[in-house]
Amino acid sequence: MSDYYAIGTYDADANTWTPDDPVADAGIGARVDYGKYYASKSFFDQNKGRRVLWAWIGETDSERTDLRKGWASVQVVFDCKISSLLLVSCFCSPEITFTTSADDSEGGDIRREDKDQFASMAGGGSGGLENGCQGFQSCKGQSGSVVPLDVGTATQLDIEAEFVIEAAALEGSVEADVGYNCSTSAGAAGRSALGPFGLLILANEDLSEQTAVYFYIGRAIDGSLKTYLCQDELRSSKVNDLGKRVYGSMVPVLHGEKLSVRILKCPMKVDHSVVESFGQGGRTCITSRVYPTKAIYGAARVFLFNNATEAVVTATSVRVWGMNAASIPTMLR
Repeated sequence: MSDYYAIGTYDADANTWTPDDPVADAGIGARVDYGKYYASKSFFDQNKGRRVLWAWIGETDSERTDLRKGWASVQVVFDCKISSLLLVSCFCSPEITFTTSADDSEGGDIRREDKDQFASMAGGGSGGLENGCQGFQSCKGQSGSVVPLDVGTATQLDIEAEFVIEAAALEGSVEADVGYNCSTSAGAAGRSALGPFGLLILANEDLSEQTAVYFYIGRAIDGSLKTYLCQDELRSSKVNDLGKRVYGSMVPVLHGEKLSVRILKCPMKVDHSVVESFGQGGRTCITSRVYPTKAIYGAARVFLFNNATEAVVTATSVRVWGMNAASIPTMLR
């Protein structure tokens, strides 16, 4: 189950819809989200000039587990970016939302962008991660390296990272990777000349549990470079009766842009299982569920990694916020 969108013009008088690109019309165009995300609905908030989007995130654990805990699936609310996650029977919190906007530079993409409401969940001080932001500059990753980031407790985080891959590696690589697909790849362990590289979140000290959010750059037969944003859950948990896979898709990168990703390990009151990734300011988005058994509470860590075989990758900026619990108003019954 996937949700798609299309950009075009609706003529209310004639009751006709004309897509900007017929090849990317409704149902066959771009996906709203490339993860475990479906049944989205939206409405326009005329007071703030934004479109509010909400959707379901299904379970990837077993039905037996769902029966034991007594519930299944969560609702996620976007002002179309940062989410408030509630139990299946609840509605959204208006305080934590995402907005969508048109990305004219990409010929009419929808971008999911976070708004100021989410800042209220970040710690307010500056004396350490528990109370605010911790930053890292110019972290250089050699081929095959894994670099720990000392961020303290890493279960509820908002991470922003920018990466630069050395120009010589981009220009010198001749390895063609025509058919790369996040979902059918070997995930973060599948090495090639220009990837994968990114972050390991919800990882324990020996990396036996980890969720990888990474970029992968492949070269097409015509010589052009294609960039992918992927979220790898293959080693996210020691539990066996889970659906564990790699999510993701190609992400447009404009000339001169750094590779950027924002990762939210959501402060959800239910089970802390939702991970969201936003590539290049929200051009490609991935929402999924992970259920670690070792990388939890104080044992959860964050790492930078570079599995590219022919490139040095520099994280020019990594900013990490510890997140407070979401403020969810009491619902009327």
